[in-house]
Amino acid sequence: MTNFTDLGLVEPLLRALTAEGYTTPTPIQAQAIPHVAAGRDLLGIAQTGTGKTAAFALPILQRLAADPKRAPRGGCRCLILSPTRELASQIAESFRTYGRFLRLSVATIFGGVSYGPQTRALQGGVDILVATPGRLIDHLEQRTARLDQVEIFVLDEADQMLDLGFIVPIRRLVKTLPAKRQNLFFSATMPKEIGMLADDLLTDPARVAVTPVATTVEKVEQRVILLETAQKREMLVELLRDESMRRVLVFTRTKHGADKVVRYLDGAGIGSAAIHGNKSQGQRERALRGFRDGTCRALIATDIAARGIDVDGVTHVVNFDLPNIPESYVHRIGRTARAGAAGIAISFCDHEERAYLRDIERTIRMSIARTDRAGAPVAAPEPGTREQTHRPPQKRPRQHQQRRPHGQPKNGYPKGGQHQHGRSERHERSETPREPARVEHTHHRDGAQPPRREGGHPMGGMGFMRGDDRRRSAGRPR
Repeated sequence: MTNFTDLGLVEPLLRALTAEGYTTPTPIQAQAIPHVAAGRDLLGIAQTGTGKTAAFALPILQRLAADPKRAPRGGCRCLILSPTRELASQIAESFRTYGRFLRLSVATIFGGVSYGPQTRALQGGVDILVATPGRLIDHLEQRTARLDQVEIFVLDEADQMLDLGFIVPIRRLVKTLPAKRQNLFFSATMPKEIGMLADDLLTDPARVAVTPVATTVEKVEQRVILLETAQKREMLVELLRDESMRRVLVFTRTKHGADKVVRYLDGAGIGSAAIHGNKSQGQRERALRGFRDGTCRALIATDIAARGIDVDGVTHVVNFDLPNIPESYVHRIGRTARAGAAGIAISFCDHEERAYLRDIERTIRMSIARTDRAGAPVAAPEPGTREQTHRPPQKRPRQHQQRRPHGQPKNGYPKGGQHQHGRSERHERSETPREPARVEHTHHRDGAQPPRREGGHPMGGMGFMRGDDRRRSAGRPR
């Protein structure tokens, strides 16, 4: 099939695609659209930027338009679950764009915004509902939503759903769906856990995989810079001084790490913004808007928040922290090669991330070019050899401590004794007897030495104190 007309799409959809300049379907679209349009369950696997959203949006719109009916009050005919707000907004916008000439309603439900508009949208019923699991469950508990008449159920970015711990909420939502429905699973990566969930929810699904699992986008130029952790932020500033890095997406492992990078770049006079789960919806939308219009050169994101960042013209992707999941690396660098465009991916790798780098290279079945911080090439390790994955242990200065005489119990208590607060004491025995340490003791008021146990320690008084504390306290009035 060479164009969308060969896929049997109705005229309103073809007109919308023409208005957007789309004439040729991508491989995932060419394979998935016929199965979905026929009503089959489907498990789709494709790299990011290959058109997964259109692969299920176009046939869903066609199916709903072919069977016009009123959407159930408080419910929907098609439910799409998304892991993030940004992705939910992007999917909903795609449905509106492709269905502009069809009389189908689209609504979104996600956290970070008021319940009121969402509740009002549900009251009259909607044809297509795009939601995140948490907020949708809130609406179910408040009885402002119902899912008992859903005809089509879509789980997008299923791998990230599982990584976020949404497996229990998803199963909870599935229990509220009718038994007779069409199920669609789409994902950029396919870990084994997805297969287990698919077995439970899909019925005789068609499987569409346009590329091998976690195959890297071929047009992305990749390299790794080996450096210390403390040098990463300074290295990022040096890279961003290059004017050719016009639109850069920087990935960090944590939300706190993203905020720290933004503060450092702001201090260096480089405009940037962070997008992650701790940001309000307004902050996230402003950050994306600035990144799209070019007022913000660098967008600092976590893996989860980056799902849904659909921005054309990303020139560079920088992995500030290497991901510990190799498939996430593939998804990250794909952000700079969308729709067949070329791009550059630069990854920072410290000593503790060498193991992650090995896993990534093993997954993508290629060796990534390495350089040091100055840009000099670094040879990759020979096959069968192991790179140093941790920093060498640092020698700490030895603390000179006075040894106890052989047989002398710790803190002056007999073996098995208890501290006055109930803490048991351990005893260390040296292999050879040593000469007892000379310890000066104060005299009692009557001039007599206090009674001593075997080993030289005084019996009472300050016996529970450590040696240094005992000497400091010596001579003080009691």
